Amino acid sequence: MHEDKPTYCRICEPLCGMIATVEDNKLIALRPDKEHPLSKGFACPKGIAFTEIVNDPDRVRHPLRRRPDGGFDQISWDTALGEIGERLTDVQRRHGSKSIGWYFGNPATFSTGHTLWTGVFMSLLGTQHVYSAGSQDVNNRFVASHFLYGNPVAAPIPDINRVDHLLVIGANPIVSHGSVMSSPRIRDGLRAITKRGGTVTVLDPRHTETAREFDWLPITPDTDALFLLSLLHVMFDDGLADETFLRKRTRGLDEWKSIVAQYPPEETAAHTDIPAERVREIAHALVTTERAAVYGRIGTSLGRTGTLTTALLDMVNLVAGNLDVVGGSMFGDLGIPGQRLGVAALQRISSFAYAGRRSRVGDLPQVLGTAPASVMAKEITTGGAGQLRALFVSAGNPVLSVPNGDELRSALDELDLMVSLDIYRNETNAHADYILPATTMYERSDFLLPFQMLFTTPFKQATEAVIPPQGEAREEWTVINELIAVLARRNPLIGLMHAGNVVSKRLGIPTTPRRVSDLVVRIGMGGNRFGLRRGGLTYRRLVEDHPHGVVVADNLAPGQLSKIITFRDRKIRLDAPELLAELDRIQPSVLPEFPLRLIGMREIRSENSWQHNAPLLLRGGRKHAARMHPRDAAERGIAEGELVTVASRHGRISLPVMLTDDIKPGVVAIPHGWGHNGSGGWTQANAAAGNELGSGGANVNALISSDPADLERLAGMANMTGVPIEVTGIKQERSAADQEAGGVSTASIM
Repeated sequence: MHEDKPTYCRICEPLCGMIATVEDNKLIALRPDKEHPLSKGFACPKGIAFTEIVNDPDRVRHPLRRRPDGGFDQISWDTALGEIGERLTDVQRRHGSKSIGWYFGNPATFSTGHTLWTGVFMSLLGTQHVYSAGSQDVNNRFVASHFLYGNPVAAPIPDINRVDHLLVIGANPIVSHGSVMSSPRIRDGLRAITKRGGTVTVLDPRHTETAREFDWLPITPDTDALFLLSLLHVMFDDGLADETFLRKRTRGLDEWKSIVAQYPPEETAAHTDIPAERVREIAHALVTTERAAVYGRIGTSLGRTGTLTTALLDMVNLVAGNLDVVGGSMFGDLGIPGQRLGVAALQRISSFAYAGRRSRVGDLPQVLGTAPASVMAKEITTGGAGQLRALFVSAGNPVLSVPNGDELRSALDELDLMVSLDIYRNETNAHADYILPATTMYERSDFLLPFQMLFTTPFKQATEAVIPPQGEAREEWTVINELIAVLARRNPLIGLMHAGNVVSKRLGIPTTPRRVSDLVVRIGMGGNRFGLRRGGLTYRRLVEDHPHGVVVADNLAPGQLSKIITFRDRKIRLDAPELLAELDRIQPSVLPEFPLRLIGMREIRSENSWQHNAPLLLRGGRKHAARMHPRDAAERGIAEGELVTVASRHGRISLPVMLTDDIKPGVVAIPHGWGHNGSGGWTQANAAAGNELGSGGANVNALISSDPADLERLAGMANMTGVPIEVTGIKQERSAADQEAGGVSTASIM
């Protein structure tokens, strides 16, 4: 008998409503939930195809132990946890708790228990070796907010529902569905802006799916900071800024005025390729349009000065009068009493404070308790106190997602212990000693805490698991509880946590993600405040009375800055010395031997590296290919579909090329997440995107530097956009090699 269960997708930030069709405890199908108040019957191909991932025959369903020959044998959970416990205790005894590390990938963010339990466990260990996918795409958002507001989790989002002039920089929300922003049906939201007479302008080196529907303004990669500085120049130089207001709300205004005076659009145009008159037009529109906002994401984050660029996005909104106002760039509100004081207190805990700990290698800061994943390999191979000796990897594939994956692949084999918690065997856990089967999102209950302040329409939804775990899969937080029990005797703090777990379980009130979520629901916006607010929400009421979710406020509320800024004077700081120092790095570098510029791109049927095994997402003979302008290809004698070598100062990859006018000349775009090399059981992924050089596509991050000197200094993020490269046809390379070989041969005969 079929049963339809309301739930929601946890692949990306919109968290679209889904209906799961279940039969005999098996997920049969997923379809968009028409009764969901926000997504209203929309879901992307990735969400619909997730049935294939849940039921994938290649999925890991039982604990595995690696053999000396590199293969894996199935073992019991008791055996796996017993052996892991013994080996972990041995590492701790010989090298200390600071030799233990954890890397969690993007899917972990969408699991309440996964992130909370990992964070607490590693904090109790006192180790600096906590790494996340955030250092590949988002950490400089938190650092910029730290410098501006004293609050790293304050993230302004565009008021999509009411904005009339939206400037999108380095983002492709029609494909990404929004990033650091939860706005289901984002395409409809953007179209509604133009329908009500407004405008949407997209600045991007590529004519993206979003840019195709609106006004496209091509910009040179990694020059966003210069463009934003020129907007600020015009706003001050033309007397558009309300300086009286700004002096009341900020510190360092005069210093910033003198700085932006040095960036007139007539001079920055030589670098950005945005005409000065267009810069002036945009600056005036942002100030004079009553409801306007600037929104930037991945493209603005992955340059050489991503933190400065992210801060400049907020500064442009602020100076234009569009920060924390209706129709502008606004802040979400948890509605929790004392949340400002809570953030301030959390900032004083070294494991969460910005730069409370710094990396052994490179002296780079931690962000929200995590260190830069780009230095993880060097932390394994560099000897000395605190050397990384045991590593847990959950819901991640860093060999494909961090720069210089070959370096990490080699380093992993030097660990004393590596444990993976995942749903697949992949390029990373091919090197693990143990692979433990994890649940998928439809096999667990959830209320997603990290996204509550990111909804453009304040909204809450909780879900129960729609099917039981397949095979012997377990949730990550339950495995962490087992590790806590193992290490309790050797670490007093972990011992206290273990004792608390035991006592609460005996009392019938075990500490679980659901119990923590219920607390947040009760005290947050729309909550019942433990009975003080009649009819208010609890976790149970969300699940039982509002299975499709519930809107808790019609719109975002203005005036949140007073709750968000943690500085004593409640003023935004424009003059942080760390940000000012980054101005020395914003001029683009020129390397004649690498005249092209690399950018990344997201594909509508991909989510990083972990959805390439679903047949539905690989239909149509899909290939991994570089996008290149026909003019650049003609100059190099490269034809459509030809195999090319892409080279940077740091590496080389080979893949086919697609020629398109939908990219700025001088720019090459390559989708990330590929590079499957036959590891593990990814039958579809390993066979996909094949060419004569091999299958599984190419790992674009092989072109990126992991040298600490090349990482962004304030957030430790890798430079993944605007990277100097050159592209050469493989036929031309072979021809040149043959000619050289022939010349050598002739010379030797003579």
